[in-house]
Amino acid sequence: MYHIVTNDFALPTWIVSSGGSAAQLAGYARREAGLMEAAPRVALFEKTMLPHLDAAYNLARWLTRNEHDAEDIVQESYLRAFRFFDGFRGGDGRSWLLAVVRNTALTWLHREKTAPQVSFDEEMHGPGSEAATVEAKLVEGARFAALRNCLDLLPVEFREVVVMREMEEMSYLEIAEAASAPIGTVMSRLSRARQSLRDCVAARMKEDSK
Repeated sequence: MYHIVTNDFALPTWIVSSGGSAAQLAGYARREAGLMEAAPRVALFEKTMLPHLDAAYNLARWLTRNEHDAEDIVQESYLRAFRFFDGFRGGDGRSWLLAVVRNTALTWLHREKTAPQVSFDEEMHGPGSEAATVEAKLVEGARFAALRNCLDLLPVEFREVVVMREMEEMSYLEIAEAASAPIGTVMSRLSRARQSLRDCVAARMKEDSK
């Protein structure tokens, strides 16, 4: 559950959760006189953007490596998204929202001047054989740890496309929209990121086997 607080439209506490409703939001959503009616706008925003809350949080957390910072970024991103919702031109909203989250996170990283680290979950979390030996599980765990460490070393522009493609299963077009980059650039970054991860993991595993 995320508590999104804003003074922008006199909303004391905006609780974003599966139990929330447009009516609850609309009951408080009142900006200056003369703006469009709050209730329909909030209802549309909730319907379009709240289904992507998990994706927004995952991207923010993976870019910042900090749960609390990710929550702050998600809060700020949703407030920005609501403020500029009139600029949304339709669709499922995920790419548009993640573009806001990405820009907010990158601004935060630049401001904090931190080296972000993230965790990474790929096909290794898929179902394994029930007959897997303890040794095999240890090797798998070592590979996963190596993958996480290697992803930490990727530049942000590589890491974000891996997250959006592998974790959020976004299309190249959606990633390009979210990252404000041509599709060719997205494909190139993803290819280079994957190759870097393969090389890094192989080197780590070789070193650990010595």
